[in-house]
Parts: sequence; structure tokens; C-alpha cells
Amino acid sequence: MIKGITSSSSYLTVTGGSAMTPYISPGAQGAGQVRYNTSSNNLEVWDGVTWKEITMAYTTIDLTYEAQSLLQWAKNARDKDLARETRIRSNPALKKAYEAIQRAEENFELLDKIVGDDNNSGQMIYPGGSPQYIKPVAP
Repeated sequence: MIKGITSSSSYLTVTGGSAMTPYISPGAQGAGQVRYNTSSNNLEVWDGVTWKEITMAYTTIDLTYEAQSLLQWAKNARDKDLARETRIRSNPALKKAYEAIQRAEENFELLDKIVGDDNNSGQMIYPGGSPQYIKPVAP
């Protein structure tokens, strides 16, 4: 029996189930015996004092909508990349174009590091020089 399933994740949801799952008193005479009650059509367990119904409620654990959409996005991106790789391998012109894209992305990353982000202090390092202050430009 599983009791008290919870999730603190922002990507999992837990619903249903029952907090009334019987606990068994260890050491109690006959504790843990199980029987089927034909009147209620449920299983019951002897907890050492009384017969307690084992409800048929069940818990479901699922991904949140955001997690599902992120996984779908990742799957689509992977499928697109795999299809692109197949086409690039079979077409020399596509291979050259893809190599140019990769060089451009590397250049972008380098320039982005040099420029910094919008929240920087204006301190930038220039090749052959020391850090200099640059007054931020108003948008």
C-alpha cells in the first residue's frame, strides 16, 4: 500500500488516492490478515483492533502541462536535428551552409561574451587594453 504521495516538483502533479489506508499495529494478534468483504466488494485488513476497508481509490502521477510541452518541444527539436543531419550528410551544398552557420554561431557567442549582458556595469575588457568604463546608452 502506498500512502501520502506528494510532489514538490513544479513538473509533477499527484491526484487521487486515499489517506485512509489502514495501518497495522505491529505485534497485535492477527494483525495483517486480509479478507474479501462480499457485502462491500472490498478488501479488508485486520489492524489488530478492527477490520479496515482497503479502498480502491488510486493515485495518479502525471507531468504538468509545462513539463509535457517542454518534452514535446525537445522531441520536435531532436527530430528536426536528426532529419537535418541526414540531409547534410547527403548534400555537399547543405554541408557547406551548415558549416557557415556553425562559424556564425561561434562568432556570435564570442561577441556576446565581449559585449556582456544588459545588466553589466559597463566594465568591458578590450584586446590589448585594460577594463574601461563605458556609459550605458539609453534605449
